[in-house]
Amino acid sequence: RQHAETGAVEDRRARNSGRPFETVYTPADIRRLAAVDEAFGGMSALATCEILRREFEVHGDVRFERLAGVSRSHVYNVYNLRASRAYRTRRTTWEKTRPSPVAVAVRKAPEPNGRPGFLRVDTVHLGDKDGRKGVYVVNVVDEVTQYEHVGALPGISERFMVPLLEALLLMFPFVVLGFHADNGSEYVNRRVAALLNKLRVGEFTKSRPRRSNDNALVEGKNAHVVRRQLGHEHIPVRFADDVDAFAREHLSPFLNFHRPCLFATERVDAKGKVRRTYRREDVATPLAKLKSLPDAARFLRDGATFDALDRAAAATTGVRAAEALNRARDELFRKVHRAPAAA
Repeated sequence: RQHAETGAVEDRRARNSGRPFETVYTPADIRRLAAVDEAFGGMSALATCEILRREFEVHGDVRFERLAGVSRSHVYNVYNLRASRAYRTRRTTWEKTRPSPVAVAVRKAPEPNGRPGFLRVDTVHLGDKDGRKGVYVVNVVDEVTQYEHVGALPGISERFMVPLLEALLLMFPFVVLGFHADNGSEYVNRRVAALLNKLRVGEFTKSRPRRSNDNALVEGKNAHVVRRQLGHEHIPVRFADDVDAFAREHLSPFLNFHRPCLFATERVDAKGKVRRTYRREDVATPLAKLKSLPDAARFLRDGATFDALDRAAAATTGVRAAEALNRARDELFRKVHRAPAAA
Protein backbone atom coordinates (compact mmCIF):
# COMPACT_ATOMS: atom_id res chain seq x y z
CA ARG A 1 0.00 0.00 0.00
CA GLN A 2 2.85 2.35 0.85
CA HIS A 3 4.42 1.76 -2.54
CA ALA A 4 1.10 2.32 -4.31
CA GLU A 5 0.52 5.61 -2.52
CA THR A 6 4.03 7.08 -2.50
CA GLY A 7 5.92 5.16 -5.16
CA ALA A 8 8.50 3.91 -2.66
CA VAL A 9 8.83 1.74 0.42
CA GLU A 10 10.28 3.51 3.44
CA ASP A 11 12.36 1.58 5.93
CA ARG A 12 10.92 2.73 9.21
CA ARG A 13 13.13 0.57 11.39
CA ALA A 14 15.65 3.39 11.74
CA ARG A 15 13.08 5.48 13.68
CA ASN A 16 11.41 2.66 15.60
CA SER A 17 13.19 -0.63 15.52
CA GLY A 18 10.53 -2.25 17.67
CA ARG A 19 11.13 -4.98 20.18
CA PRO A 20 12.05 -8.43 18.77
CA PHE A 21 10.20 -11.57 19.82
CA GLU A 22 11.47 -13.13 22.96
CA THR A 23 13.59 -16.23 22.40
CA VAL A 24 11.98 -19.19 24.13
CA TYR A 25 14.19 -22.11 23.07
CA THR A 26 17.91 -21.81 23.53
CA PRO A 27 20.53 -23.39 21.26
CA ALA A 28 21.03 -26.01 23.97
CA ASP A 29 17.31 -26.91 23.71
CA ILE A 30 17.57 -27.26 19.96
CA ARG A 31 20.65 -29.47 20.20
CA ARG A 32 18.78 -31.58 22.76
CA LEU A 33 15.88 -31.96 20.29
CA ALA A 34 18.36 -33.04 17.62
CA ALA A 35 19.77 -35.65 20.00
CA VAL A 36 16.26 -36.99 20.66
CA ASP A 37 15.55 -37.20 16.93
CA GLU A 38 18.82 -39.02 16.36
CA ALA A 39 18.12 -41.49 19.14
CA PHE A 40 14.55 -42.23 18.02
CA GLY A 41 15.27 -42.15 14.29
CA GLY A 42 13.34 -38.96 13.51
CA MET A 43 9.76 -39.72 14.50
CA SER A 44 6.76 -37.59 13.64
CA ALA A 45 6.37 -34.20 15.32
CA LEU A 46 3.42 -35.42 17.40
CA ALA A 47 5.35 -38.42 18.73
CA THR A 48 8.43 -36.26 19.34
CA CYS A 49 6.38 -33.84 21.46
CA GLU A 50 5.18 -36.76 23.59
CA ILE A 51 8.74 -37.97 24.05
CA LEU A 52 9.83 -34.50 25.21
CA ARG A 53 6.87 -34.21 27.60
CA ARG A 54 7.57 -37.61 29.16
CA GLU A 55 11.25 -36.80 29.65
CA PHE A 56 10.28 -33.84 31.85
CA GLU A 57 6.98 -34.81 33.44
CA VAL A 58 7.48 -38.56 33.87
CA HIS A 59 11.23 -38.93 34.19
CA GLY A 60 11.91 -35.56 35.82
CA ASP A 61 14.72 -34.42 33.52
CA VAL A 62 14.79 -30.65 34.03
CA ARG A 63 16.74 -30.15 30.82
CA PHE A 64 13.49 -30.76 28.96
CA GLU A 65 11.43 -28.22 30.92
CA ARG A 66 11.02 -25.76 28.06
CA LEU A 67 10.78 -28.45 25.36
CA ALA A 68 8.04 -30.28 27.29
CA GLY A 69 5.45 -27.74 26.18
CA VAL A 70 6.58 -27.26 22.55
CA SER A 71 3.86 -27.53 19.92
CA ARG A 72 4.10 -30.07 17.16
CA SER A 73 3.84 -27.34 14.51
CA HIS A 74 6.85 -25.59 16.03
CA VAL A 75 8.83 -28.83 15.90
CA TYR A 76 7.67 -29.82 12.44
CA ASN A 77 7.64 -26.48 10.66
CA VAL A 78 10.61 -26.28 8.29
CA TYR A 79 11.24 -22.68 9.31
CA ASN A 80 11.41 -23.42 13.02
CA LEU A 81 13.39 -25.77 15.26
CA ARG A 82 14.32 -28.55 12.85
CA ALA A 83 15.40 -26.03 10.22
CA SER A 84 17.58 -23.96 12.56
CA ARG A 85 21.33 -23.86 12.20
CA ALA A 86 21.82 -25.30 15.68
CA TYR A 87 19.71 -28.33 14.79
CA ARG A 88 21.40 -28.93 11.44
CA THR A 89 24.84 -28.58 13.02
CA ARG A 90 23.96 -31.26 15.57
CA ARG A 91 22.15 -33.63 13.26
CA THR A 92 22.46 -34.01 9.48
CA THR A 93 20.91 -36.96 7.68
CA TRP A 94 21.78 -38.26 4.23
CA GLU A 95 19.48 -40.30 2.02
CA LYS A 96 20.09 -41.98 -1.30
CA THR A 97 18.37 -40.46 -4.28
CA ARG A 98 15.02 -42.11 -4.68
CA PRO A 99 14.26 -43.19 -8.25
CA SER A 100 11.25 -41.58 -9.83
CA PRO A 101 8.52 -44.07 -10.69
CA VAL A 102 8.28 -44.76 -14.41
CA ALA A 103 4.73 -45.12 -15.65
CA VAL A 104 5.53 -47.69 -18.34
CA ALA A 105 3.17 -50.62 -19.02
CA VAL A 106 -0.09 -51.46 -17.28
CA ARG A 107 0.10 -53.76 -14.27
CA LYS A 108 -2.41 -56.48 -15.15
CA ALA A 109 -2.71 -59.92 -16.71
CA PRO A 110 -3.46 -59.98 -20.46
CA GLU A 111 -6.89 -61.07 -21.61
CA PRO A 112 -6.52 -62.56 -25.11
CA ASN A 113 -10.04 -64.05 -25.20
CA GLY A 114 -8.99 -66.73 -27.66
CA ARG A 115 -7.08 -64.37 -29.96
CA PRO A 116 -3.46 -65.03 -30.92
CA GLY A 117 -0.98 -62.18 -30.68
CA PHE A 118 -0.73 -61.72 -26.92
CA LEU A 119 2.93 -62.47 -26.26
CA ARG A 120 4.77 -63.28 -23.04
CA VAL A 121 8.48 -62.51 -22.81
CA ASP A 122 11.25 -63.45 -20.40
CA THR A 123 15.04 -63.66 -20.25
CA VAL A 124 17.23 -66.67 -19.48
CA HIS A 125 20.84 -66.01 -18.47
CA LEU A 126 23.37 -68.68 -19.35
CA GLY A 127 25.47 -68.14 -16.27
CA ASP A 128 28.52 -66.26 -15.05
CA LYS A 129 31.95 -67.80 -14.76
CA ASP A 130 35.15 -66.33 -13.33
CA GLY A 131 33.57 -62.90 -13.30
CA ARG A 132 32.58 -63.10 -16.97
CA LYS A 133 28.99 -62.73 -18.10
CA GLY A 134 27.25 -65.36 -20.18
CA VAL A 135 24.84 -65.11 -23.10
CA TYR A 136 21.29 -63.88 -22.48
CA VAL A 137 18.45 -65.73 -24.22
CA VAL A 138 15.16 -63.93 -24.93
CA ASN A 139 12.11 -66.17 -25.11
CA VAL A 140 8.82 -64.87 -26.57
CA VAL A 141 5.69 -67.07 -26.45
CA ASP A 142 2.14 -66.49 -27.65
CA GLU A 143 -0.37 -67.29 -24.94
CA VAL A 144 -3.11 -68.83 -27.08
CA THR A 145 -1.18 -70.84 -29.71
CA GLN A 146 2.16 -71.26 -27.84
CA TYR A 147 3.90 -69.98 -30.97
CA GLU A 148 7.44 -69.30 -29.82
CA HIS A 149 10.52 -67.48 -31.06
CA VAL A 150 13.89 -67.45 -29.31
CA GLY A 151 16.86 -65.13 -29.75
CA ALA A 152 20.16 -64.44 -28.00
CA LEU A 153 22.18 -61.33 -27.21
CA PRO A 154 25.38 -60.45 -25.32
CA GLY A 155 23.72 -58.07 -22.85
CA ILE A 156 20.30 -56.87 -21.76
CA SER A 157 20.95 -53.18 -22.29
CA GLU A 158 18.65 -51.26 -24.62
CA ARG A 159 21.38 -51.23 -27.25
CA PHE A 160 21.00 -54.99 -27.75
CA MET A 161 17.47 -55.62 -26.49
CA VAL A 162 15.43 -53.29 -28.70
CA PRO A 163 16.75 -54.55 -32.10
CA LEU A 164 16.37 -58.18 -31.02
CA LEU A 165 12.82 -57.67 -29.76
CA GLU A 166 11.85 -55.97 -33.01
CA ALA A 167 13.23 -58.87 -35.05
CA LEU A 168 11.51 -61.49 -32.89
CA LEU A 169 8.12 -59.75 -32.93
CA LEU A 170 8.21 -59.45 -36.71
CA MET A 171 8.85 -63.20 -37.03
CA PHE A 172 5.39 -64.07 -35.71
CA PRO A 173 2.98 -64.77 -38.58
CA PHE A 174 0.07 -63.05 -36.86
CA VAL A 175 -0.50 -59.48 -35.75
CA VAL A 176 0.94 -58.79 -32.29
CA LEU A 177 -1.82 -57.36 -30.11
CA GLY A 178 -0.21 -57.43 -26.67
CA PHE A 179 3.18 -57.67 -25.02
CA HIS A 180 3.53 -58.88 -21.42
CA ALA A 181 6.71 -58.91 -19.34
CA ASP A 182 7.70 -59.27 -15.74
CA ASN A 183 8.97 -56.16 -13.97
CA GLY A 184 12.52 -56.39 -15.32
CA SER A 185 13.92 -53.05 -16.43
CA GLU A 186 15.22 -54.60 -19.67
CA TYR A 187 11.60 -54.69 -20.86
CA VAL A 188 9.76 -52.09 -18.80
CA ASN A 189 11.37 -48.93 -20.16
CA ARG A 190 10.55 -46.17 -22.58
CA ARG A 191 12.68 -47.53 -25.42
CA VAL A 192 10.72 -50.79 -25.50
CA ALA A 193 7.46 -48.84 -25.14
CA ALA A 194 8.47 -46.72 -28.15
CA LEU A 195 9.24 -49.89 -30.13
CA LEU A 196 5.84 -51.37 -29.33
CA ASN A 197 4.19 -48.12 -30.32
CA LYS A 198 6.12 -48.17 -33.60
CA LEU A 199 4.94 -51.73 -34.29
CA ARG A 200 1.40 -50.75 -33.29
CA VAL A 201 1.18 -53.21 -30.43
CA GLY A 202 -1.96 -52.14 -28.66
CA GLU A 203 -1.34 -53.44 -25.13
CA PHE A 204 1.81 -53.33 -23.00
CA THR A 205 1.34 -55.05 -19.64
CA LYS A 206 3.55 -56.20 -16.76
CA SER A 207 3.12 -58.74 -13.99
CA ARG A 208 1.29 -57.90 -10.80
CA PRO A 209 2.88 -58.35 -7.36
CA ARG A 210 2.23 -61.67 -5.62
CA ARG A 211 0.69 -63.11 -8.81
CA SER A 212 3.24 -65.72 -9.83
CA ASN A 213 1.04 -67.08 -12.61
CA ASP A 214 1.00 -63.83 -14.59
CA ASN A 215 4.07 -64.89 -16.58
CA ALA A 216 3.97 -68.62 -15.86
CA LEU A 217 3.65 -69.73 -19.50
CA VAL A 218 6.95 -68.31 -20.69
CA GLU A 219 8.70 -69.33 -17.46
CA GLY A 220 7.60 -72.89 -18.06
CA LYS A 221 8.92 -72.66 -21.60
CA ASN A 222 12.22 -71.39 -20.22
CA ALA A 223 12.60 -74.63 -18.29
CA HIS A 224 11.24 -77.12 -20.82
CA VAL A 225 12.61 -75.52 -23.99
CA VAL A 226 15.52 -73.14 -23.40
CA ARG A 227 17.17 -74.99 -20.52
CA ARG A 228 16.56 -78.37 -22.14
CA GLN A 229 18.26 -77.24 -25.34
CA LEU A 230 21.01 -74.99 -23.94
CA GLY A 231 21.31 -76.29 -20.40
CA HIS A 232 22.76 -74.39 -17.46
CA GLU A 233 26.30 -74.32 -18.78
CA HIS A 234 28.11 -71.00 -19.06
CA ILE A 235 28.33 -69.77 -22.65
CA PRO A 236 30.57 -66.69 -23.03
CA VAL A 237 29.05 -63.58 -24.56
CA ARG A 238 31.31 -63.77 -27.62
CA PHE A 239 29.17 -66.70 -28.79
CA ALA A 240 25.92 -64.70 -28.62
CA ASP A 241 25.65 -64.51 -32.43
CA ASP A 242 26.15 -68.28 -32.74
CA VAL A 243 23.48 -68.99 -30.13
CA ASP A 244 21.14 -66.51 -31.83
CA ALA A 245 21.67 -68.17 -35.22
CA PHE A 246 21.00 -71.60 -33.71
CA ALA A 247 17.82 -70.34 -32.03
CA ARG A 248 16.40 -68.63 -35.11
CA GLU A 249 17.42 -71.13 -37.80
CA HIS A 250 16.85 -74.41 -35.97
CA LEU A 251 15.15 -74.07 -32.58
CA SER A 252 12.28 -71.69 -33.39
CA PRO A 253 11.13 -73.49 -36.60
CA PHE A 254 11.25 -76.82 -34.79
CA LEU A 255 9.16 -75.47 -31.90
CA ASN A 256 6.46 -73.97 -34.10
CA PHE A 257 6.18 -76.62 -36.84
CA HIS A 258 7.10 -79.94 -35.22
CA ARG A 259 7.04 -79.88 -31.40
CA PRO A 260 3.57 -80.75 -30.02
CA CYS A 261 2.20 -78.71 -27.12
CA LEU A 262 -0.58 -79.44 -24.66
CA PHE A 263 -3.64 -77.19 -24.63
CA ALA A 264 -6.11 -77.33 -21.78
CA THR A 265 -9.84 -77.85 -22.02
CA GLU A 266 -11.54 -75.81 -19.32
CA ARG A 267 -14.79 -76.62 -17.56
CA VAL A 268 -16.53 -75.16 -14.53
CA ASP A 269 -17.34 -77.65 -11.77
CA ALA A 270 -20.34 -77.62 -9.45
CA LYS A 271 -18.56 -75.27 -7.03
CA GLY A 272 -17.84 -72.74 -9.75
CA LYS A 273 -14.13 -73.50 -9.94
CA VAL A 274 -12.45 -73.72 -13.34
CA ARG A 275 -10.97 -77.15 -13.96
CA ARG A 276 -8.41 -77.80 -16.70
CA THR A 277 -7.98 -81.18 -18.33
CA TYR A 278 -5.57 -82.25 -21.07
CA ARG A 279 -6.99 -84.67 -23.60
CA ARG A 280 -5.40 -86.51 -26.49
CA GLU A 281 -7.21 -84.29 -28.96
CA ASP A 282 -5.81 -81.21 -27.18
CA VAL A 283 -2.26 -81.97 -28.36
CA ALA A 284 -1.13 -79.92 -31.37
CA THR A 285 1.80 -78.00 -32.76
CA PRO A 286 1.59 -74.20 -32.48
CA LEU A 287 0.94 -73.91 -36.23
CA ALA A 288 -1.85 -76.49 -36.07
CA LYS A 289 -3.37 -74.69 -33.09
CA LEU A 290 -3.24 -71.38 -34.95
CA LYS A 291 -4.99 -72.90 -37.98
CA SER A 292 -7.68 -74.44 -35.76
CA LEU A 293 -8.89 -71.07 -34.45
CA PRO A 294 -12.19 -69.81 -35.86
CA ASP A 295 -11.57 -67.64 -38.91
CA ALA A 296 -7.84 -67.92 -38.27
CA ALA A 297 -6.77 -66.14 -41.46
CA ARG A 298 -8.01 -62.80 -40.12
CA PHE A 299 -5.26 -62.83 -37.47
CA LEU A 300 -2.38 -63.13 -39.96
CA ARG A 301 -0.17 -60.12 -40.60
CA ASP A 302 0.13 -58.66 -44.09
CA GLY A 303 2.08 -60.96 -46.39
CA ALA A 304 1.70 -64.09 -44.26
CA THR A 305 -0.36 -67.00 -45.57
CA PHE A 306 -1.12 -70.47 -44.29
CA ASP A 307 0.07 -71.94 -47.61
CA ALA A 308 3.55 -70.53 -47.02
CA LEU A 309 3.55 -71.73 -43.40
CA ASP A 310 2.41 -75.21 -44.46
CA ARG A 311 5.19 -75.43 -47.05
CA ALA A 312 7.77 -74.45 -44.43
CA ALA A 313 6.39 -77.08 -42.04
CA ALA A 314 6.28 -79.78 -44.72
CA ALA A 315 9.90 -79.19 -45.81
CA THR A 316 10.97 -81.93 -43.37
CA THR A 317 9.45 -84.39 -40.96
CA GLY A 318 9.31 -83.90 -37.24
CA VAL A 319 11.90 -86.60 -36.54
CA ARG A 320 14.32 -85.22 -39.12
CA ALA A 321 13.84 -81.69 -37.77
CA ALA A 322 14.61 -82.93 -34.24
CA GLU A 323 17.74 -84.73 -35.47
CA ALA A 324 18.90 -81.63 -37.34
CA LEU A 325 18.27 -79.56 -34.24
CA ASN A 326 20.39 -81.92 -32.12
CA ARG A 327 23.23 -81.87 -34.64
CA ALA A 328 23.19 -78.06 -34.74
CA ARG A 329 23.19 -77.89 -30.95
CA ASP A 330 26.08 -80.34 -30.70
CA GLU A 331 28.07 -78.33 -33.22
CA LEU A 332 27.37 -75.15 -31.27
CA PHE A 333 28.72 -76.64 -28.04
CA ARG A 334 31.73 -78.14 -29.79
CA LYS A 335 32.57 -74.66 -31.02
CA VAL A 336 32.14 -73.24 -27.52
CA HIS A 337 34.30 -75.95 -25.96
CA ARG A 338 37.04 -75.73 -28.62
CA ALA A 339 37.42 -71.98 -28.20
CA PRO A 340 40.27 -70.90 -25.91
CA ALA A 341 39.29 -69.10 -22.72
CA ALA A 342 39.20 -65.32 -23.04
CA ALA A 343 41.99 -63.43 -21.35
